[in-house]
Amino acid sequence: MTAPHALLKAWNLRARKELGQNFLTEPSLAEKIVDLAGISPDDAVLEIGAGLGAMTLAAGRRTRRLVAVEKDPHLVPLLRAELLAQALEHVEVRNQNILALDLGQLAAEMGQPLTVIGNLPYNISSQVMVKLVTERAAVKRAALMFQKELAERLIAGPGTKAYGRLSVLLGYCAELKLLREVRAEMFFPKPKVGSVVLGIVFKTHIEPRVGDEALMVRVVQAAFGQRRKTLRNALAGGMPQLGSQGALAVLTQAGIDPMRRAETLSVSEFVRLTDTVEKYLRG
Repeated sequence: MTAPHALLKAWNLRARKELGQNFLTEPSLAEKIVDLAGISPDDAVLEIGAGLGAMTLAAGRRTRRLVAVEKDPHLVPLLRAELLAQALEHVEVRNQNILALDLGQLAAEMGQPLTVIGNLPYNISSQVMVKLVTERAAVKRAALMFQKELAERLIAGPGTKAYGRLSVLLGYCAELKLLREVRAEMFFPKPKVGSVVLGIVFKTHIEPRVGDEALMVRVVQAAFGQRRKTLRNALAGGMPQLGSQGALAVLTQAGIDPMRRAETLSVSEFVRLTDTVEKYLRG
C-alpha cells in the first residue's frame, strides 16, 4: 500500500473535508480490522467508503467476492489502479452513494447476506447505521470504524448523556462489541479525535419484538427530538397526530410516567410504548 499523501500527490488529488475523508496510513491496521471482521474466502463483502483502498486491498486478498463502494469519483480510477497492481481484479468498485444502494438487491446478486466493513465518514455515519438497521435482513455482520464520539453514542445505555436514538435502535436489534481503538495519528489527514472499530451482529431472535418497526423509529426520533422536554411534550411535538392528550394517553396506557425523559427509557420500554402508540392510532 502506497502512503496516502504520496498517492494523492501522484494523482494530483486532495482529501476532501466536505466528504469527511481521513485515510488509513497503516496497512497492518487494515489487515487487523479485516481479521476482526472474520472475513473468509466465501464471504460476500461490502466495503463502505473504500477511499484509497487500505481495507479494500486487505479484504480483497481474503475473499473472492468484494464490492467496494466509493462516492468520490476522483478516487475511483486511483482505487482501480491500486487493485490492478495487486492482481485483485475480482474486486468490484462502484462509484455510488452508499445511502442509495439497495442492500437487499446486492445480497441477492452475491447469493448471501453481506459482511460489511468500512471507515465511515462522520457526516453520514448515523444515516448509514439507520440504513443497516432497516435493511439488516441483507446483512450478516459488520465491522465498522467510527469517530470515538459517535461510537460511544452507539453503545451507550439508558440514563447516560450519550444514550440516544441510535443507541435504542441498535440495542433493539443488534449486539455491539468494541473491537479496538484507533489513534488519530493513524489517519491522513489527522482528525481531531480518535476512532473506534465496532463489531455489529444483528440478532436472529428479538425479544420483546415490536409490532411496527417503522413506527418505532418515528417514536424514538420524536422522543429524542427534544430530549430536554418531558416525554409527553416531546411526543406531542414530534408526533402531531398524537397531540398533548394523545401523548398523555399512550404513556399512561404503557405504564410510563409522562414526566420522564427519553434518555431514561430502556429499549423494552420503547417497544411497549410503540405498540401502545400503534393501537392508539388504529383507534
